[in-house]
Amino acid sequence: MLVGFIIKVGGTVIELFIPYILTHILKNVVGSGNLKLILFWGVMMLTCAGVGCMCNIIANRMAAGVAKNASQNLRHDLFDKTLSLSSSQRDRFTVASLESRITTDTYNIHSFLGMMQRMGVRAPIMLFGGLAITLVMDTYLSLIMAACLPFIFAIIYFIRQKGNPLYVKVQKSVDNMVKVVREDSQGIRVIKALSKNEYERQRFENVNQALSKSEKKAGITMGLVNPLMTLLMNIGTVTVVAVSAYRVSGMKSDPETVIAFIQYFTHISMALMAVTRIFVMYSKCSASAKRVEEVLQCTDELPVYSKAEYPDKKTDSFIEFENVCFSYNANANPDKDIKADTKSLNADNISFCIKKGENLGIIGATGSGKTTLLQLLMRFYDTKCGNIYINGENIRTIEKDRLYSMFGTAMQNDFLYADTVYENIDFGRNLGKEKIENAAKIAQGYDFITSHPEGFERTLSQKGTNISGGQKQRILIARAIAASPEILILDDSSSALDYKTEASLRTALAQNMTSSTVITVAQRVSAVKDCDLILVIDNGKIIGHGKHNKLLRTCVEYKEISDSQMGGAIID
Repeated sequence: MLVGFIIKVGGTVIELFIPYILTHILKNVVGSGNLKLILFWGVMMLTCAGVGCMCNIIANRMAAGVAKNASQNLRHDLFDKTLSLSSSQRDRFTVASLESRITTDTYNIHSFLGMMQRMGVRAPIMLFGGLAITLVMDTYLSLIMAACLPFIFAIIYFIRQKGNPLYVKVQKSVDNMVKVVREDSQGIRVIKALSKNEYERQRFENVNQALSKSEKKAGITMGLVNPLMTLLMNIGTVTVVAVSAYRVSGMKSDPETVIAFIQYFTHISMALMAVTRIFVMYSKCSASAKRVEEVLQCTDELPVYSKAEYPDKKTDSFIEFENVCFSYNANANPDKDIKADTKSLNADNISFCIKKGENLGIIGATGSGKTTLLQLLMRFYDTKCGNIYINGENIRTIEKDRLYSMFGTAMQNDFLYADTVYENIDFGRNLGKEKIENAAKIAQGYDFITSHPEGFERTLSQKGTNISGGQKQRILIARAIAASPEILILDDSSSALDYKTEASLRTALAQNMTSSTVITVAQRVSAVKDCDLILVIDNGKIIGHGKHNKLLRTCVEYKEISDSQMGGAIID
């Protein structure tokens, strides 16, 4: 940027001398009748024009490179920060807003960076350099131009104050539109199946009109700058021409000076118009930069604490929940007292423990808080009260890389990306072919994978839309177990499997994952009946715990679920 700045300054200063050389030729050279001298100064003018042009081309190319590299680094840092945000921070920003910040907002910043290096350097030099030269040539006429500047800057300042909030509103409208587009693209099959195309078109039209309205208001407000600037500059030009004619007729100036003066006035006018364009782009960039800064300046809401603050606990258990409470509402409002609104608790005084290698089953109605317990265990959120221990260590004190490396997870709505089956299971971990194939066999996916001509090299579409739901879940389970995690989490990950395949999966997990602690969240009793400990969750509370046979005797809700699914019997 510095090198480009120096080149740009040099080229612009050289251009400033062209009208001055023209005046010198008209006043001093032409009258002498010396052809060689006329040609020399003519060549000097052409040289200045050529050097100025080349300097501008080089500087503009360098400016484009700087803007490209800066915005690339900014997108990288922003994406990296987005990945490190806590779940609650992502909830507050929303995914749609984060997407538009990485795309639209960084593009606005990119455009401003490029423009500032091109026009932002050239325009001030042309403006103030032109004024300085004209002051030397004819102070009287120069002051007329200078008198226009306070009005111009006042207009720019006033409209800038109005423009920034308007562009912030525009970007929020973009967020809303991205949100609708994202939702509709993900749910296109449901929309078509329910014949809701027209309804979704109208929903998009509403946010599209809101965006258009915001853009129109911002555009009209910012559009006032150009005509007002043009008006002031035209008034200045007319005034300069009228005064010049008066001064030439009174022998107080000469035509050659006026010609050069009009050229400089043209340069100054163009510089002011460039300042106007910079100002409009700055308003967009400023709004976007603030939105980007909000993300980049986010503090870590889930820091790693010291052992002094959260000491280890002597225990024989591998995983232990100790009086854990949590509320999404309270998490979104940190100042809210969780005890003042116990009805909103998503985890209410949860306590249990399991030993290493044991299996934990969690069952309950939709929205009862099952997945919440998993998110607390993986520390996607921090508990509001109570503690969670893994192998005696409070999870708040475990380094994040070490904590996350303990887990292998397969969620019901996990994603597959557009790549081969092999890469979707490996997930960039370089696990090796043997582990990938073994994981596929345990997950009951090996046969259907190898039945396809391309096998593990078969390319999946985005989100795995070219395979069935059961096949997708088996690939996700294979991904989770491929690295032999200490803790394997299966969150309703077998809901699309038939009972026979699910039974085979449970058997394979029991035989091959003996060193892993397996946590299974399910709606089916058949998925958890063999677990060493089963938790029955309702409204964030444990209403039953124990093994299958015990729960059939002691927990009415569990028995009702079992009877409704299997008529009271479990069939493998």
